[in-house]
Amino acid sequence: MSRKRLDRAPCPIARTTALAGDTWTLLLLRNVSFGQRRFDDLQRALEAPRASLSRRLAKLVEEGLLERRRYQQRPPRYEYHLTEKGRAFFDVLAAMWRWGEDWLFRGGAAPVTLVDRSSGRTVRPIVVDEATRAPLLLGELRARFAARPAGSALRGRPEAGALRAPHARAES
Repeated sequence: MSRKRLDRAPCPIARTTALAGDTWTLLLLRNVSFGQRRFDDLQRALEAPRASLSRRLAKLVEEGLLERRRYQQRPPRYEYHLTEKGRAFFDVLAAMWRWGEDWLFRGGAAPVTLVDRSSGRTVRPIVVDEATRAPLLLGELRARFAARPAGSALRGRPEAGALRAPHARAES
C-alpha cells in the first residue's frame, strides 16, 4: 500500500504511520515534547539535514500537531510548540519508549529513562484501556470495522470485518 493511500486507510495504525512513520518526525516530536522548540536547536540535537527537518516541521504544523510561534522579528524566527493533538501523540512515544527499553537494550538498562518531574521516580509506561484502566492484553483483543467504508478493498473477504490476535498456546 502506498503512503498516499495509507492516509485514507480505515486502520488507525496505517493513518498514524502515514503521518509519523519516519525517523525524523518521531524524533522531532520527542524533542519538542521535552522542550526543544527552536529549529537550530532541533537541527543540532538531531543532526538532521536542514531540508528534511524543515519539511517534517511544516508537515507537523499542517497536520495540527505543532504550531509555529514567532520569537524574533528580524530576521523572523519561530519556535515550535505542541498543540493538544501533539501532546496527545506523546502516548504513542511513551509506548515506543517502553517497548524500546524492554527489547532493544539487551544486557543492560537504557541509558536514558523517563522520570517523574516532582518525585524523580523512574516511570515505566504501559498501555491501558481508557474505561477500565486495565492493561491491554493482545490475546483478548480483536479489531473490527464499526461500519465498512464505502469502496473498501476489504469488502467481501470474510476476515475483513475483524482482525484477531492469536490465542496464547498452553505450554506442553
